Amino acid sequence: MLDADTFPARDDGRAPDTPPPETGPPETGPPTGEPEAGSAASPRRGRRRGVLLGGAAVLVIGAGAGWYAAQQNESPATTSNSSLPTASVVRTNLTKTLDIDGTLGYGESLRVLGGGSGRLTWLPKVGDVIERGDRAYRVDGTSIPLFYGAAPLWRTLSQGVASGSDVLLLEQNLKALGYADGVTVDRTYTWATARAVRKWQKAQGRAQTGTVGLDDAVVQPAAIRVTKVEAVLGGSPGGTLYTASDTRKVVSVNVPVNEAQAVAREGAQVRVELPGGKKVAGKISGVGTVATSASGSQAQTGQGTETATVLVTITLDKKSSEKTLDGAPVTVGFSSSERENVLAVPVNALLATTDKDYAVRVVDANGTVRTVAVQLGIFDGDNVEVTGDLSEGMKVQVPPS
Repeated sequence: MLDADTFPARDDGRAPDTPPPETGPPETGPPTGEPEAGSAASPRRGRRRGVLLGGAAVLVIGAGAGWYAAQQNESPATTSNSSLPTASVVRTNLTKTLDIDGTLGYGESLRVLGGGSGRLTWLPKVGDVIERGDRAYRVDGTSIPLFYGAAPLWRTLSQGVASGSDVLLLEQNLKALGYADGVTVDRTYTWATARAVRKWQKAQGRAQTGTVGLDDAVVQPAAIRVTKVEAVLGGSPGGTLYTASDTRKVVSVNVPVNEAQAVAREGAQVRVELPGGKKVAGKISGVGTVATSASGSQAQTGQGTETATVLVTITLDKKSSEKTLDGAPVTVGFSSSERENVLAVPVNALLATTDKDYAVRVVDANGTVRTVAVQLGIFDGDNVEVTGDLSEGMKVQVPPS
């Protein structure tokens, strides 16, 4: 065994018999702070950073995370040349949206009631649409039509009967169907009303009496779409014959109470995203006034109030609804705030310089790159509002796609 005294120590620190190092120019390598191609990534490489604005988390570092990590190591005053992709600073209008899941369908369910004696000899099928004047069902071969109104007929109507809202309903429907020439549409049943009734009865194949019984028409608020048939042919016409719904497609959304006041305004326009990504326009047609808890019961203090919601109904634009599914899960985009004529950049152009501060890398006309601090406004899809030392048309770096 050899010990430490076998060879004397050397002043240059080399092992015995080791030739002296060759002299020459120093080796070249990448500048300090820029990793050599193929070398291990910085510990910050690939890290995702979230931007929290107005309660919504936005990821600003994605596929280009390595680029952002490298940029963050540079001083904001550093300039350099770069061939990375760029995007333009634009002046535009932005809308902050709140996306909430909902359900597309045909609105609330309605019950269609029949009355009188006899036997049912015709019933509609599921999916049938019944409009004003159309046959709603048939008893002993006689058609019972649909009238539009807020309440059913409740008494026999004939000349001399006391004025009332049911007379007005009758005259409105006769006029809409083209039988009320010369009739003053009001709450009074006159000889002109009786004449119009006889014309309508003749067209229906009924005895021309000029009198309307309370079971001579079915009354619903508007056109209906049959959803379930409950009665059977040959049965009595009394009771529930079938259930129906509105013919307009609507979206039902349970909006959190803490968001409803800001986004759920009757008449406001919304965006509805259907399965497959197709987007159609809609309008808020109703906002509930009672909050319910997650269990579906009315929210009580201390019981589900944090998750309480109100029902918001959205009617699709007629042109949009014609080409959509009869029922489907959807996502509704509510507009919560709008900004007009503001500067915006792509979200992926943001550079997080600290946990709360952000910047973009501006590329000047000569290719020089400089870091410009920005303050963030609202997010709208892939764009974000920015303020800082920027102007429309400037180019900012974005990660390679």
